[in-house]
Amino acid sequence: MPGTVLLLAASPVGKGRLVDAASVLPVLAAVEPAVLSGTPTASVVELADPLEPQAVLTRLRAAAASPGPLTVFLTGQLQLDRRQHLPHLALARTAPATVRYTALPWHWLREELRLRPDGTTTLVADLYADQESWRHLHERPLDTGGNIAVYGRVAPPPSRRGVAQPGYMKAVATILRSGHRPPVAELHEQALARLAVEEGAGSRGAPAGPGLVLAAGRPAAADPHAAIAAWVESGRHGDADALAARWEQDAVREHGAASEEALHWSEVRADLAMFAGDPARSCRTWLAVAATRLAMGQSAGAPQVEAAVDRAHHQWGQIRETERARELGPLLAELRDRVPGRQQGALDHVRRQLRQLQTQD
Repeated sequence: MPGTVLLLAASPVGKGRLVDAASVLPVLAAVEPAVLSGTPTASVVELADPLEPQAVLTRLRAAAASPGPLTVFLTGQLQLDRRQHLPHLALARTAPATVRYTALPWHWLREELRLRPDGTTTLVADLYADQESWRHLHERPLDTGGNIAVYGRVAPPPSRRGVAQPGYMKAVATILRSGHRPPVAELHEQALARLAVEEGAGSRGAPAGPGLVLAAGRPAAADPHAAIAAWVESGRHGDADALAARWEQDAVREHGAASEEALHWSEVRADLAMFAGDPARSCRTWLAVAATRLAMGQSAGAPQVEAAVDRAHHQWGQIRETERARELGPLLAELRDRVPGRQQGALDHVRRQLRQLQTQD
């Protein structure tokens, strides 16, 4: 069956531009449509620096309605609207104050692709985020739905003045120009390897490293724990947490925030924060897990409740920033009062430490 390819490159005109998104289109357009799609024949739709979100939605909707496989190559930058703080793909006329009216809401893209049959849609993305969006993505990773394969990266704002180049997408295009299209998961890994060589030294206008790696295909779905462990071992803590966060988000959507499935991924993320050297985030996550389990009706002596509070207590003791320790200490003391644990004097220990913290500048 013929395939469909949508090439979408968008970024603001003027000083708000973080990435020269459209510069990758000539390289992608030089690739045979069948290679872009991975099907014997394919039609290609190209959108370069579009002006209106409704026009993009119309093209996206038409592509999503195609019966055969759909591959979307998306290059651009993310910004949050000021009212709802939802991620948007910035378009040519987008400015910080007009995101809500001039940019494409990310959930529009997700909803248009959500109705397609499982296994027929692939999104390859090279995105840059402004500072506000970058912070937001660490708490709430991009939601692309559970029915499409997603590969790519989200990079932080360029570290120096200037406009960045879409290095990941150019690496993808360069590999495809050979005339061979490997499986998308393999293509993704090859592009990351090429990107590491080109950006690893932190070239001007580009971040060092891939940023947040997007990998939510069915390679990643088979054994996410193995992928997470490998990323932790190689020091890619942000990528490991992003993948765990995506699984946590899926579990919340499918089973509820208080489900064992969702709590499992919260616990995984608490451990990942510990491995990344962020005891405050780890402590906060363990406290939330314990509070949720208690709210579900689990007893204070339940092993999983005790373990969550014990781990929160241990991570709290590793926090070196006085202000953050002061902030989390009362929450820990409240839980310790309800969940004394098996270590005698645990609550007294928290109270003593809190008193010492209050005397520190």
